[in-house]
Amino acid sequence: MRPTAKFSISFGLVTIPVAAYNATDTSASVSFVRIHTADGGRVRNQPVCSLEGVEVSPDEIGRGYRPHDADVVVPLSDEDLDALPLPTAKTLTILAFVAGGDIDPLQMGKGYYLATDSPAAAKPYVLLREAMERHERVGLGKIALHGRETLAMIRPMGDALVMQVLLWPHQIRPMDGVLPEREVEVHPNEVAAAETLMDSFGELSEEDLHDHYREALDELVSAKLAHREPEFDTGEEQPSGGQVMDLMAALQDSVRAAKRSRGEDEGDEGRAAAKRPAKKAAAKTSTASGTKTGTKSGTKSGTKSGAKTAAGAATKSAAKKSTAAQSATKKTAAKTTTKKKTASRGSRRAG
Repeated sequence: MRPTAKFSISFGLVTIPVAAYNATDTSASVSFVRIHTADGGRVRNQPVCSLEGVEVSPDEIGRGYRPHDADVVVPLSDEDLDALPLPTAKTLTILAFVAGGDIDPLQMGKGYYLATDSPAAAKPYVLLREAMERHERVGLGKIALHGRETLAMIRPMGDALVMQVLLWPHQIRPMDGVLPEREVEVHPNEVAAAETLMDSFGELSEEDLHDHYREALDELVSAKLAHREPEFDTGEEQPSGGQVMDLMAALQDSVRAAKRSRGEDEGDEGRAAAKRPAKKAAAKTSTASGTKTGTKSGTKSGTKSGAKTAAGAATKSAAKKSTAAQSATKKTAAKTTTKKKTASRGSRRAG
């Protein structure tokens, strides 16, 4: 593996000569070539002069720069670029040490492995790596690569140092038109369901790190060359992309699907439910207790109230009966007395 560039890391008064090696391999990614659909011939990009309309050979191609406020192109030679006062052309000067979490991932670009470029660089190389690892910091600086100055981040990775090219802040576009147009309210139970779904995903497996698209493309090409039908491994059933009408139902179904994909039984779902936040369990217990208490209290209260009402009604009925009986007794006694007086008067007249 050949180094892409050689420069020095300036760490205060310490200088570390290093060689940068590409840490990524883009040639392994899927790429297509353009063809003429009529006969399958390759369609190539030919360098053509815009003024003469003729093809230009590589040795006649140079570099030019077009200013933002002018519609002209200024030719620039290699000598012109080499004469620029650019200290970062050969040295990466560390400007600050910051926490790795302070770097916006949107700024991160291509990565390079950094190796020592001389025996004397071994000790300061290890010193810088150990210091950043123990201090949990990364170094920020500027370096000129391929004729352009760029921000760079130096960080420890295992026993080595890694350089990550960073975009300039002005190269990050604003989020205009990205956020929802209206304010969205998310309920706590929906957030809890989403967290449960996140936990159900488990760890990343080795199978997930395969480029299945490339494998399927290789099978398709092989089948075409052999004049046969391609044999694809469909794997798991893909979820439908329909519109989500019930968010909670979709989250719960997703949790069950994730568990089934890992071969977990239904009992695991019950155990997962038992591990829900204590607040939810307390709220349910409080609700159930309140319901039972209210029911018992209402029942007892209703029973006592009903008993008192019935007793009062019985007492009033008995009182009415007693009054009626007393009234009847008095009337009977009065009639008997009247009859006796009448009989006594009749006896006296007869004598």
